[in-house]
Amino acid sequence: MTYDEAVKKINSLLVFGSKPGLERVSELVRRIGSPDKALRFVHVAGTNGKGSVCASLASVLTSAGYKTGLFISPFVIEFRERFQIDGEMIPYQTLADIVEEVFPVVEEMKSEGKIITEFELVLAVALKWYEREKCDVVVLETGLGGRFDATNIIDTPLASVIMSISLDHTAILGDTCEKIAFEKCGIIKPGGTTVLYGEQPQGVTEVVRTVAEERSNRLVIASPSFVKKTDSGLWGSSFVFDDMNGKQLELVTPLIGEHQLKNASAALCTLMVLRERGLDIPDEAIRRGLMGVSFPARLELLSEKPTILLDGAHNPGGAGALSRAVREHLSDRKRVAIVGMLADKDVRTSLSMLVPLFDYAVAVEPDNPRAMKAEELCGIIKELGTEAEVSHDYGQAFDKAMHMVSELTDDGISPALVVFGSLYLASDMRRVILNRLSHGNNNS
Repeated sequence: MTYDEAVKKINSLLVFGSKPGLERVSELVRRIGSPDKALRFVHVAGTNGKGSVCASLASVLTSAGYKTGLFISPFVIEFRERFQIDGEMIPYQTLADIVEEVFPVVEEMKSEGKIITEFELVLAVALKWYEREKCDVVVLETGLGGRFDATNIIDTPLASVIMSISLDHTAILGDTCEKIAFEKCGIIKPGGTTVLYGEQPQGVTEVVRTVAEERSNRLVIASPSFVKKTDSGLWGSSFVFDDMNGKQLELVTPLIGEHQLKNASAALCTLMVLRERGLDIPDEAIRRGLMGVSFPARLELLSEKPTILLDGAHNPGGAGALSRAVREHLSDRKRVAIVGMLADKDVRTSLSMLVPLFDYAVAVEPDNPRAMKAEELCGIIKELGTEAEVSHDYGQAFDKAMHMVSELTDDGISPALVVFGSLYLASDMRRVILNRLSHGNNNS
């Protein structure tokens, strides 16, 4: 089996199962040898911030000398990004070989009326690879929710981490933050330790506290006050972390935005928990790991001159974080946006936080069946008071945006271009922009 054939096999499966539950994926993983039983995990759920925290944790653990698996969803750069060990994506042929090994089990279960989803197969392949490579720790990001998320088949992890909770996937997870928090709390296992992102909507902390107590978990709340910023810019932030034992660490993260300092507090509190669990994580490994972390499409600086930022802000929580970063770091210049959203998100609320910050916007349509039509998106942007136009081609959208950058340049100060919305948009636009920049063609 080739790599392309393997990806086609994976994509041939349903995105969602016929009914929620862990029975099918548990059986699949058991039939391929229960690779999860040979591994130790840090399990991370949440509406926003979980990807950044996973990347930070994995980078530090690798820096500390642990062979570290990282499982993330969705991907931005390419499909293999979902499976990583020590910062390297799974080799093409290795992925193909493991799919070739596992897929007959999927087909066998299908013949028994047990339908495996795309995400369940992806998880099974990842676990098989991490076991085969003898990973010391796997940082495991949930896909959707927590309680019925396929990743929740694991036993009690080294730490369960619950990041920022906000309204997203409400049709599946519930229509209040408390209901969504309860679903995320599904990753809290008996006798473990739970780390909770410290700044939550009202009611969320109490939901998590109650579940943690019921399951005999120690609860560590990662207060934003543990982190004190000393400097920040489009290069990231420097800060001091109080390690809860009276010791302070001076650290730097290249991840941009005030929200990344709050995410850092959650990551660092988790690392302190891992130390308590016996992992040897020196201060210097924390410094190196945080400084070396990278995470595409999370306020990613693609270019300094001109300033181009890419962010997968696709829900109100993400939009709020991006709006704060724009006000903090781009207040001295005019701003142009390229925007594309999925129709099943809370588009109007997200846009209301961001659109007024921009002088001009280009509305595009992400390559996804759930995408909001560019014309409808453009109409909402105009209703919110920002001039906008439609583009049905990503390259053309970039050219239009860069033309506006040149038109709005004032006293030699070039506006910033911010591309935001669906991660499907971010993935495709990232390739277009980097290709244009590498060929020196930005129309500015």
